[in-house]
Amino acid sequence: MPEREIVSHGEWESPITAADVARARVGVAFPVIEGPVVWWQENAPVDGGRTAVVRRGPDGTCAPVLPVGFQARTRVHEYGGRSYLPVPPRGGGEWAVVFANHDDQRLYLVESDVADVAVPLTPRPEATSESRYADFALSPDGAEVWCVREAHAPDLLPRRAIVAVPLDGAAAEDGAAVRELVVDTDFLAFPTPSPDGEHLAWTGWNRPDMPWDAAGLHVARLDPDGPVRGRRLLGGPAESVLAPVWRDAGSLFAASDRSGWWNLHLVDLDGRVRDLLPAEEEFADPLWTLGGRPFAVLEGGDLAVLHGRGALRLGVLDPDGGRLRDVPVPQHSFVPALSVSGRSVCAVAHGLDAPGGVVVVDVDRGGHELVRAESAPSPHAAYLPRAEAVELTDAAGQPVHAFRYAPANPRFRGPDDELPPYVVWAHGGPTGHETGALDLAKAYFTSRGIGVLDVNYGGSSGYGRAYRDRLRGNWGVVDADDVVSAARALVEQGVADANRLAVRGGSAGGWTALVAVTSGIARNGPVFAAATSYFGVTDVESLAKHTHDFEAGYFDSLIGPSQASAHLYRSRSPLGHVTAETCPLLLLQGLRDPVVPPGQAVALISELVAHGIDHQYIAFADESHGFKDARTVRACLEAELAFYGRVLGFTPSTHGPSRPPRPRG
Repeated sequence: MPEREIVSHGEWESPITAADVARARVGVAFPVIEGPVVWWQENAPVDGGRTAVVRRGPDGTCAPVLPVGFQARTRVHEYGGRSYLPVPPRGGGEWAVVFANHDDQRLYLVESDVADVAVPLTPRPEATSESRYADFALSPDGAEVWCVREAHAPDLLPRRAIVAVPLDGAAAEDGAAVRELVVDTDFLAFPTPSPDGEHLAWTGWNRPDMPWDAAGLHVARLDPDGPVRGRRLLGGPAESVLAPVWRDAGSLFAASDRSGWWNLHLVDLDGRVRDLLPAEEEFADPLWTLGGRPFAVLEGGDLAVLHGRGALRLGVLDPDGGRLRDVPVPQHSFVPALSVSGRSVCAVAHGLDAPGGVVVVDVDRGGHELVRAESAPSPHAAYLPRAEAVELTDAAGQPVHAFRYAPANPRFRGPDDELPPYVVWAHGGPTGHETGALDLAKAYFTSRGIGVLDVNYGGSSGYGRAYRDRLRGNWGVVDADDVVSAARALVEQGVADANRLAVRGGSAGGWTALVAVTSGIARNGPVFAAATSYFGVTDVESLAKHTHDFEAGYFDSLIGPSQASAHLYRSRSPLGHVTAETCPLLLLQGLRDPVVPPGQAVALISELVAHGIDHQYIAFADESHGFKDARTVRACLEAELAFYGRVLGFTPSTHGPSRPPRPRG
């Protein structure tokens, strides 16, 4: 193997471009399997991030099924979720599918025999009101779609109900044809009819709770004469229950974290509960999007489950004997949205060193098929980093989970007397978590000699409720302290250059990054020399007043009730805490963002200007919360790399001959 050329970190040539990253990852989600047929949602950055519904037929042919001009994307809770449901064809065709259309949020039906026509199923939105639909289930008689409806009207909180939408189109012009089945708690999810059609189960919770803090399993006997309210069988304060699945007409499976971990339980209609397999592992994830289930019943009665710490792997659980066996597959982590047919499981899964995508797994033989890859195998495999799981320590001596990606390039290495720059990544959520799955965006940096540390700070999911609850009342303290402590640990271990540390994050991670460089969390002097915020929160007091309904109470648990804790909202926000010591900032923002409005970034810019702080602000007119367009992704990565080079003192390589290392000193 030829000896690697010595070039300063950050200046290594790499074949992985921002354009490669932008077009590489096709977003796939919420697969459904029906025998040999597989469905899924898909958005491609090269198509402006539009969401299609794709079907792979029995002959293996994959094709999008929505007519031109439509895209499947529900806005319930603003974060949406699964936006389609295959249903039995009514006109004698091969297939039919119901979907929520992004532009008007109406439900439509498309059938294969007239695939260029979308038939509306719900009324047109009015000028002053709108209804949104999500979390779809087919009614027991196959004549309706049962789902969560979120109704918006001026000056009122959104109203939610579980409703029945007829598939014959009767409700398109007559809204009264949409029947309300359940009117209960402020928020509803997982509408699940019993096998005999007598009962309906769902998960519900009330403001100001979030579903991972307190949510219950509710069941009601259906009443044809009007909506019903449920009887809570499981869950309540300080217990989160998710994803009910009927075992038979009298009992259900559900995930509950009553033990401190989301384990699976069996509960009957009298409220008797049995823990199927007590374990200090998670069998579910926080409910940010609707429509996905982390487990499902296989033919024969076993459960296909996802379980683990951090990353979730695929297993089969015997619910009677409590025996769990893992299914041997190369994928490292699974997204908690499973679908089953017979003894086959369909899911989105990811590997450590290979592209993820929609997979079908035979749980008995372990055979697996990659139905739709999120990207083609990289022609530059030697340049891809591999995640190293590390456990660091926070300021209080508690563990902090992270993944380290060391600089790696088969052609270059850094000078012996030079440590690499590192960028500490703070994920969004803040109850999300990273799994160490292959990410070409990280390779974009590591292949150039810049290390990445992905921190699952306190509050992250995947490590039990106690780890999640470390953020309760401490948002802007624990998360920022953990990324600062993680960065310092890299320096103490002799891994990173203390003078060339940066921090970046998106959404809640953008808040964490900004707090870490403005709030005084970095005790004993600044730690980071640069920070990048992707649509990050800058003023949590303002956001709490104007945020959307789903997260309106979130800040009560993250910081405290807004009136009683107003001083904490102000003291922790980056806005109002820019000083002469604040490091240079790069702010990236979508102008159509309903979650973190652009005014958040603009307000911070005024302070940066007032203090003379080096900063750059790039806004994207057509982007919302989370960038989808390939042009945006590319522009952001190129701007981020150039920003780090300018601030941290290196010149990123362009295509061309290698340069000799710069003189040091």
